[in-house]
Amino acid sequence: MAAASGASTLTGASTTSAGDASAARSIQALRTAAARDPKAAIRETAKQFEALFMQQLMKSMREATVGSGMLDNEGSKLGTEMLDAQYAAKMSGLPGGLAEAIARQLERQLGTGASDVPSARAPSGAAGAARSASSVSEASPLSGRQAEFVRVHQDAARAAEAASGIPAAFMIAQAAHESAWGQREIRNADGSASHNLFGIKAGAGWTGAVAEITTTEWVGGEPQKVTAKFRAYASYADAFRDYAQLMKTSPRYSRAVAAATAAPASAATGQGFASALQSAGYATDPRYADKLSRLINSTLKLQRIA
Repeated sequence: MAAASGASTLTGASTTSAGDASAARSIQALRTAAARDPKAAIRETAKQFEALFMQQLMKSMREATVGSGMLDNEGSKLGTEMLDAQYAAKMSGLPGGLAEAIARQLERQLGTGASDVPSARAPSGAAGAARSASSVSEASPLSGRQAEFVRVHQDAARAAEAASGIPAAFMIAQAAHESAWGQREIRNADGSASHNLFGIKAGAGWTGAVAEITTTEWVGGEPQKVTAKFRAYASYADAFRDYAQLMKTSPRYSRAVAAATAAPASAATGQGFASALQSAGYATDPRYADKLSRLINSTLKLQRIA
C-alpha cells in the first residue's frame, strides 16, 4: 500500500511538472504571437481564459455529484481531469461565447481596436459619437511594417492633399485603417491587388474596373457578411487621387473636408474629420470615428508627415 501511495505521489508530481512546463510553453507562445499579431494573441488569450473557466465549472459540477467511490483512484481522477480539459477546449472560442466578451474588453484596455477588420462602406445613418481630443492623445508606436506603409504612400498622399486640402496624415491613417495597414487589401477575382486602400464601393456612376468581395456590414449594431462591389484601380496613386476627388466633389462629405481643413492638422481636427466621415455614412462600424482618430493621431505624432 505504501509503495502504491508513493507511486501515486510521484505520478502526481510528474503530472504537475508537465503541466507547469506546458503552461510555460503556452505563455511563451502567446508572447511570440503578441509580437507578430497582437489582435490574434488577444483572441487566443481570451479563448484560454474561457477554457479555464469551463474546466473549473465542470470540476465544480463533478464535485457536487454524489458518486459511489468504488472505482475512484488517482488514475481515474487524472483521466477525468484530462477529459474535462478536452471538453472545455472544444466548448471555448465559439461565436457569442465568453471568449468574445473577454477579447473585446482586452482590446479596449490595450487599444488594439484600430486593427480590426475594416468595416463596410455602406451608409449606416448613425451619427458618430464624438470623443474628447484627450481620448486619442495617447498614440502607440508604429511597427516597422506600419512605418513602411506610411513611407510607401507618402508621395501619393501629399499629391492628394494638394488636390483636396485634406492632410496627408489623415488620408494615410484612413487607408491604413481600411486596409489593415495593407494586410487586408481588397483583391480582384484573380487575386491581384485592386489598389483600393479606402474601401470605396463601386456605385451606379462608377465606370471603371470592379472587385467583388465578401465584406462586413454593421446592421442594427451587429456585424454581417455581405457581397459587395468595390472600385479597382491601376495603382495606389490612382486610389489616393480618386479618394481626393470624391471627398472634394461629393456634398455628402463636405463637412468632413471642412473639419479637416479648418485648422493645422492636429488630433482635434483629425477627430472632427473622423466623426464627420462616420456621420456622413462612410462606414457602418459604430466605432469607426474612434478607431480612425487614434490612427490619425499616431501618424501625426510619430511619422510627422502632415
